[in-house]
Amino acid sequence: MSFFGLDCRKKKDKEEERHLRANDREFNLTFQYATNAIKTSKYNLFTFLPMNLFEQFQRIANAYFLFLLILQLIPQISSLSWFTTVVPLMLVLAATAIKDAIEDFNRHKSDRQVNNRQVKVLMDGQLKSEKWRNIQVGDIIKLENNQFVTADLLLLSSSEPLSLVYIETAELDGETNLKVKQSLTVSGDMGDDCEALASFNGEVRCEPPNNRLDKFTGTLLFKEQKYSLDNDKILLRGCTLRNTEWCYGLVIFAGPETKLMQNCGKTTFKRTSIDRLMNVLVLWIFGFLAFMCIILAFGNGIWEYQKGFYFQVFLPWPESVPNPAFSAFLTFWSYVIILNTVVPISLYVSVEIIRLGNSFYIDWDRKMYYPRSDTPAEARTTTLNEELGQIKYIFSDKTGTLTQNIMTFNMCSINGKSYGEVFDFAGQRMEITERTPKVDFSFNRLADPKFVFHDHSLVEAVKLGTPEVHAFFRLLSLCHTVMPEEKEEGELLYQAQSPDEGALVTAARNFGFVFRSRTPESITVVEMGETKTYELLAILDFNNVRKRMSVIVRCPEGKLTLYCKGADTIIYERLHPACKTLKDVTTEHLDEFAGEGLRTLVLAYKDLEEGYFEDWKARHHEASTALEEREEKLDELYEEIENNLQLLGATAIEDKLQDGVPQTIEQLAKADIKMWVLTGDKQETAENIGYACNMLREAMNEVFIISANTAEGVREELRNARRKIKPETVEAETIIEVKQPRKKSTVLPEDTVDGEYGLVINGHSLAYGLEKSMEVEFLRTACMCKTVICCRVTPLQKAQVVQLVKKYKNAITLAIGDGANDVSMIKAAHIGVGISGQEGMQAVLSSDFSFAQFRYLQRLLLVHGRWSYIRMCKFLNYFFYKNFTFTLVHFWYGFFCGFSAQTVYDEWYITLYNLVYTSLPVLGMSLFDQDVSDRWSMEYPKLYEPGQLNMYFSIGAFAKCLLHGIYSSLILFFIPYGAMYDTMRDDGKDLADYQSFALLAQTCLLIAVSIQLGLDTAYWTSVNQLFMWGSLAIYFAITLTMYSNGMYLIFTASFPFIGTARNSLNQPNVWLTILLTTILCVLPVVAYRFIRAELRPTINDKVRYKVSQSKQAPPPQAARTRIRRTSSRRSGYAFSHAQGYGDLITSNRYLRRNMATFSPRAKTNSKQPGTVLKTYRAVKDTALDKTL
Repeated sequence: MSFFGLDCRKKKDKEEERHLRANDREFNLTFQYATNAIKTSKYNLFTFLPMNLFEQFQRIANAYFLFLLILQLIPQISSLSWFTTVVPLMLVLAATAIKDAIEDFNRHKSDRQVNNRQVKVLMDGQLKSEKWRNIQVGDIIKLENNQFVTADLLLLSSSEPLSLVYIETAELDGETNLKVKQSLTVSGDMGDDCEALASFNGEVRCEPPNNRLDKFTGTLLFKEQKYSLDNDKILLRGCTLRNTEWCYGLVIFAGPETKLMQNCGKTTFKRTSIDRLMNVLVLWIFGFLAFMCIILAFGNGIWEYQKGFYFQVFLPWPESVPNPAFSAFLTFWSYVIILNTVVPISLYVSVEIIRLGNSFYIDWDRKMYYPRSDTPAEARTTTLNEELGQIKYIFSDKTGTLTQNIMTFNMCSINGKSYGEVFDFAGQRMEITERTPKVDFSFNRLADPKFVFHDHSLVEAVKLGTPEVHAFFRLLSLCHTVMPEEKEEGELLYQAQSPDEGALVTAARNFGFVFRSRTPESITVVEMGETKTYELLAILDFNNVRKRMSVIVRCPEGKLTLYCKGADTIIYERLHPACKTLKDVTTEHLDEFAGEGLRTLVLAYKDLEEGYFEDWKARHHEASTALEEREEKLDELYEEIENNLQLLGATAIEDKLQDGVPQTIEQLAKADIKMWVLTGDKQETAENIGYACNMLREAMNEVFIISANTAEGVREELRNARRKIKPETVEAETIIEVKQPRKKSTVLPEDTVDGEYGLVINGHSLAYGLEKSMEVEFLRTACMCKTVICCRVTPLQKAQVVQLVKKYKNAITLAIGDGANDVSMIKAAHIGVGISGQEGMQAVLSSDFSFAQFRYLQRLLLVHGRWSYIRMCKFLNYFFYKNFTFTLVHFWYGFFCGFSAQTVYDEWYITLYNLVYTSLPVLGMSLFDQDVSDRWSMEYPKLYEPGQLNMYFSIGAFAKCLLHGIYSSLILFFIPYGAMYDTMRDDGKDLADYQSFALLAQTCLLIAVSIQLGLDTAYWTSVNQLFMWGSLAIYFAITLTMYSNGMYLIFTASFPFIGTARNSLNQPNVWLTILLTTILCVLPVVAYRFIRAELRPTINDKVRYKVSQSKQAPPPQAARTRIRRTSSRRSGYAFSHAQGYGDLITSNRYLRRNMATFSPRAKTNSKQPGTVLKTYRAVKDTALDKTL
């Protein structure tokens, strides 16, 4: 067991196979399986302080300041008080510790909330309520409707027909449509008999814990019989039980070993590229500091050897200093203390404050608030804001992220006429908006009130009884695998295996062809108010090869008809030659639908002869019972009967995108951000969404499809693609050269490409592409493309793709998703974004930032990310400049004070310089500065590119700060030194003393760096003005106070600069020196910026000039009109159906009726209040339970 968060158990060997026995805790405990308690927190009460301090002192700067504090405690070398270091260090450590403690407390709170949920467990033959954390592997638990699944369970029995259950997997994959699971018959027969379940002692052997959500392999041994277990019999933690009164399950994996938690991965500490660069720069600064200290120490040794001997009378050496060499050694450490301000500890305090402030801006942004679900944007971490301004690659899930997972019936083509568009009186096509009049379906009492359609001509054709229109909707009401549920008469609810099938059946329902109920042998449809029952003779099921499904029915009049729907390319090959003219017209409509990004299906039918069908049915039965080549024989029979079809028309369904998705992707593409979609959907669906989202465009030179089933095939397809994109990259080399600037990372060189290309790759091909021998080949080809879509990928593959780009590309990555299957990807990327809302919260809990709609990503990156990056870069450049300038004056002064480690400035000025005098102005700039407003940032996405190229803060920019600091320090030392040298006051008294020089130098310094800050500030606010002028006023107020007679009399030792301020600052030559020094410091900066803006203006310069010309007028708003897109794509086919439901429906043992078949005319009362009346439920035949 874990004790205060520490795992006290002996670490067990890696699990190769899971072995457990039902209702036998003693047996299962011998394997030391994890309990159901989860732990996402990092610390506990006892480990917090040591672990947190250990983590903080891993930061080089913190360790350096601790070392500096130890040096300051040695009186022989310290010329500064110890409190000047210990107070800021304690503040930094305490602030960071408090922040970490709050974050971890929230994790503890979340863990307790989950672990303390209640569930019923079967113990000693009785059901007892128990907390989730106490559940163990091998326990049998009872779940009730709308309950979360406690752990990964083997389904034993349920209240439904033959132990069928419906589950919602939104927490796992973001999909809200229900999925069906079914238990083995041997366990399903136990029902809810507690005695039978308590005596169940089946042994399960299965795969060890893993993160594969779509796969499970195992066996159940019960009563000396072995039964095969697969994913259809497993309920995963995170799912929700729906439309099922109760079910029982055997715990297979618990707590951290569940597939949900396995997908969460290990929480890693993410650091920004600026953080990593700062660590490198800090090391360089330490080297520079050591170099300066060595020079000054050598100078001290030489000076003491040559000159110091003559000063022994006035300044005798301490007894502890026997010779000049040892004096030089002590001087080295003294200068380490004095010059430590090149890396002041206040830098890290300020960085944390800036990041916190920019995080609040994200939380407070009303333009990222989603009112429908009352969901604001949230910065869940405060350490990654500036990284949002440097994103180069975005990895996105599809379902629930780009789309709403809602299908709507938008358009159709029937007998050569297109329906769905709205025209005005002049015959001009109108844009459909919320104000467009909707079709009135009040004539149909069974219509779905949520269904919306705008073309009134279609409902008129239905009412007029047009035969082709009736045949069209009759096909939609019969050819499907939907299950109806009727809670009350007329209140129909369709349980569709795929949302697009549900949309088609709902469309037929509203246009007067209401699918009412089904049995294994019949389908009942209400056609224009008349109830008709069709005899269901066969279902020719859908699969990914056939790309179509058919049903054979006998109508009430006795006529046999085959109805078929599928991809246009497939159906067209099977049409009767007489349909050529209609086919050409329908193809034009299909091209229009595909151009609109809609998902299309073609509908056809065929009348069958009785004798032929009886012969075909006999041959079908023979093929379906064949022991060899069963699938091939069935396919031949399907091909035979699905021939010479009569074309009816086509449907066009919109896989409803989230609002603003195409526009957002278009804007991000203009910012040179590459978009990769990683989805578990099949190729046709993902490709269709790619076109709908503007990721794939007709204007692209080519879209490559990688779908080979062998490693060599994938390699050849990748090379062929690269050969078309840029032939010389294939011909010039066989092995790609990879730069290796550091041992830990490798960088793949960028390839410039003429034109735009897209890449679509399947999951099985991607598996080969991610192999070590081919990963560089795959990545290089993919990176040449503007858009990459990976289909049928597993959660692990999503993370692998992200890690591959991180490994070989010097670029910042962002992953965005909404389900548990996206968690590994979100954690692998530099930045993880979770979409919050109805699809589940698992991705949000693991993310760094979250919001409700994909379109907010545009504002997050182009506005908040860019501003945060620019503010942080300006802050760092200015901070390093002002501290180099401040510190290097000490270095030059060392050559004039005998290298004695005497400070230039007053000790109080040294203490307050970073803490008071210069802290608030730079924070004001770093929190409020904007180069352009948010509207202009969105209008010109190209403004984002400098962040991707690290143009504002890099080693080169740091070198400029250093050179600028060296120049300014020379001016700030030698101009005041020359001005004060042999200078007299107006009254003839001497002015050239050390204290007057120190006051003049520090005043010049503060005014010069304040003006430099003003030059760096692009957006002035009242807060900036207050901080700037307030800090200067505070400086003069504190200086005049501390240098007064009163302070000297009260604290003589602490305030020795008596009268210096009033004696110096009343002299005109002092103010003239301040003016001259300030001008010489800022003049080169002003000249350089002016010349650069004139000769080589950046995108920022151009946009800011345009803003100034517009005189604060808003940027032009592009008129957004709906433009019809033309498409050269052959098909817009996409259908998210899965194989197997046809067998499920026609199974003879699938039906449990509630006492009697539900009749639309007669209501049947349920025996239990609140029990949902269900018409029919599909279950699998017992033959599907394969024994070994």
